[in-house]
Amino acid sequence: MPAPAGRAGTAQPLPPHAILVAISGLSLLAGLTGALVLLGVPMPAHADGLGARHGVLMALGFLGTLIALERAVALDRAWGFISPLASGLGAIGLVIGLPQPVSLGLIAVGAAGFVAMYIAFDRIERSLHTSVQAVGAIAWLVASILLLAGWSPARVIAWLAAFLVMTIVGERLELSRLGSIGGPARIGLVAAAAVFCGGVALTLALPDWGTRLAGVGLVAMAAWLSRYDLARRTVRMSGLTRFVALALLAGFAWLAVTGLAWIGFGATSSGPAYDASLHAVFLGFVISMVFGHAPIILPAVMRRPLPYHPRFYAHLALLHLGLLVRIVGGDLAGLEAPFVIGGVINVIALLVFAASSATAVAFGRRSAAAAGRQPALADRP
Repeated sequence: MPAPAGRAGTAQPLPPHAILVAISGLSLLAGLTGALVLLGVPMPAHADGLGARHGVLMALGFLGTLIALERAVALDRAWGFISPLASGLGAIGLVIGLPQPVSLGLIAVGAAGFVAMYIAFDRIERSLHTSVQAVGAIAWLVASILLLAGWSPARVIAWLAAFLVMTIVGERLELSRLGSIGGPARIGLVAAAAVFCGGVALTLALPDWGTRLAGVGLVAMAAWLSRYDLARRTVRMSGLTRFVALALLAGFAWLAVTGLAWIGFGATSSGPAYDASLHAVFLGFVISMVFGHAPIILPAVMRRPLPYHPRFYAHLALLHLGLLVRIVGGDLAGLEAPFVIGGVINVIALLVFAASSATAVAFGRRSAAAAGRQPALADRP
């Protein structure tokens, strides 16, 4: 739900919940620092511990807090902000070294609040897209409980992926209501999602078979999105619309790659296959979708315009270039240099995204303020 508009031509003040965006950004920076540690890039000694927390910081600290905040703004109820606040505080706890049960417990509270928001959404409007996103919320809660119980992030990767994939697919389904999506198409999506979620649930007892089944669901959902999502048509347009469509279509391709990797390799917790499938879904699919949705979602959350600029293609291109170098040259070819170089390029892509978005917001604010100082056309002499 977009923020209420103020007087035309004026920049809106930052809302109080902007602090949660800052916390999400700090989680991103900490997670990227952890990524560099894992890549073997020389870092300060005190950053070493961030390597082990890299995955949780990125998936739940950065993305979880940001997604929960966007949903809380849409719900527009004060208690909804408990979810992003708790997950954000949990991420800070991981960064500063609080006992893990405390930090992970806060993140679990955030997940529970996220589920509660979807119960409220369901009472407001019962719809397929809300139900799909609610499944993602439940996956976040299950992943948080498993982490709190002592499971390693590698063992709950499928649940973390389910949280983000189902949330994003639900959002895309919501937008697809603008198009002509008939009954058979909706049934196809539900079937693909059911196979994926069934496989994720099966990983609790049979990790290998569950991962392979979930991979079938991912391929099916990637095919569905490529066929029915609005991006297939809007990619022919220009400006922001084309940029968003290209980011989404690239993300769908990486989702299919992830599914094929899961089918082929099954459950893995280390090695090239694990690295390739992990980053194909969390960077190739999820972050590509974040890049595409940011110019639309951030203005509603921050109450500030985020004007489109062609330089946005820089971080999108760097993201996919880095992934190709890392996966093809590093994971598949077994070469260390491309593995490290590709990983560093991905870190740069996310930093460029953050800097480019901040610059666009600042420019938009100055433009709005300047417009507000100009007399209205009817008032001019």
